[in-house]
Amino acid sequence: MAEKIIKAIQYFSYGGGPSALKHVEIPVPVPKKDEVLLRVKATSINPFDWKMQKGMLRPFLPLRFPKVPLSDVAGEVVETGPEVKNLKAGDKVVAMLSIFGSGGGLAEYAVASEKLTVSRPPEVSAADGAGLPVAGLTAHQALTQSAGVKLDASGPRSNILITAASGGVGLYAVQLAKLGNTHVTATCGARNIKLVKSLGADEVLDYKTPDGAALKSPSGQKYDAVIHCASGIPWSTFEPQLSSKGKVIDITPGSDTMWRFLSGKITFSGKRIVPLVLIPKGENLAYLVKLVKEGKLKTVVDSKYPLSKAKDAWAKSIDGHATGKIIVEP
Repeated sequence: MAEKIIKAIQYFSYGGGPSALKHVEIPVPVPKKDEVLLRVKATSINPFDWKMQKGMLRPFLPLRFPKVPLSDVAGEVVETGPEVKNLKAGDKVVAMLSIFGSGGGLAEYAVASEKLTVSRPPEVSAADGAGLPVAGLTAHQALTQSAGVKLDASGPRSNILITAASGGVGLYAVQLAKLGNTHVTATCGARNIKLVKSLGADEVLDYKTPDGAALKSPSGQKYDAVIHCASGIPWSTFEPQLSSKGKVIDITPGSDTMWRFLSGKITFSGKRIVPLVLIPKGENLAYLVKLVKEGKLKTVVDSKYPLSKAKDAWAKSIDGHATGKIIVEP
């Protein structure tokens, strides 16, 4: 391709926050045999991204520097590796990039595995598609695999609680849960109650009120599963609100969650906490894109930034009060 040098954002060591993000010019990445080269139209930030920069995941996911961050992208295929079978130049796609490589979505071009690259129909904008991979797949896996909810509504009735329901994962989780046979209680800040209700939640709690802090269902429901997207809530708060075999699915598990998970297995406790580790699958990403196309799932976009303002987008994510997804458009 004619363009050999592209604009990108990199950081060169752990720590430093937004100020450590540097505007650079780098060579166009070269796709491997089973990869595609994408012209990036939109990319989205997940808390996972700045937690990696801070070194919080260093024992499990050591980084290679310099690092171009972000794994969620929407764009257009411009080149394919020799073993790519189902994609061609010109295809509009949504992709989840490898978190192990040095190249990510905060660049004009990026490479993606064919396995985690899916077609994006005209009805799905680049920004809406870019919001889906990490947050949408996390919500999908938590509900379908961990909580056992069938999204065709064929399963038994279940009561679901979603904490931090106005965040990236939470907003997808509310919508996906309501495709199943569920009663959904959600927590969020007062300013987002109307939004979360509009996306299908049956009841919404302001987390700053006494009942909200206690996770107490206004209609007295006991939860069969909690999609736990917040932090800082102790087990002693969850336990009295769970059904006899209720489980808390922690999407950002720390050491306390892992200890409780293992000790719960040992004691055969009915109520338990379960850590979620995302295992991305292309067919699930394609399913989410299909739902967006059909109007059954919506990406709520908090804000959009050009690549030149990537530091502001990074800071907004770290602040922790975004409603939905933060999008950068290279």
